[in-house]
Amino acid sequence: MDIQPEDMTNYFDQSILDYKEGSSRLREKLPKMTQGYFDFTEACFEEGSIAQKEKQLMALGISIYAQDEYCIMYHTKGAVEHGATEEEIMETIAVSAALGGGAAFSQGITLAMDTFDYYHDVKH
Repeated sequence: MDIQPEDMTNYFDQSILDYKEGSSRLREKLPKMTQGYFDFTEACFEEGSIAQKEKQLMALGISIYAQDEYCIMYHTKGAVEHGATEEEIMETIAVSAALGGGAAFSQGITLAMDTFDYYHDVKH
């Protein structure tokens, strides 16, 4: 990505904020239709038999496969916040690319790794 380090804050954080604002707008207009979805996804990512880090890594792999840029950033950030290492992010990219081919590989090595680098540096 050709984004300057000072602009990365705006790009990654702003993209996640845009997603959250869009979600809130939909929730305001269609609360009955959206609340079940939000409750379900929140419950899915709670600690359980599978740790939160692994859940975030699974979601990242699926996001890369689906080429969902917002979810790639959101779940890379979530994985970092739950202690994922660079190697774990890269393995997740590799597994996703094994199933999703070149498109998944390109999303992983660009957007997911750029997001990891940003949030890893912010966290540490």
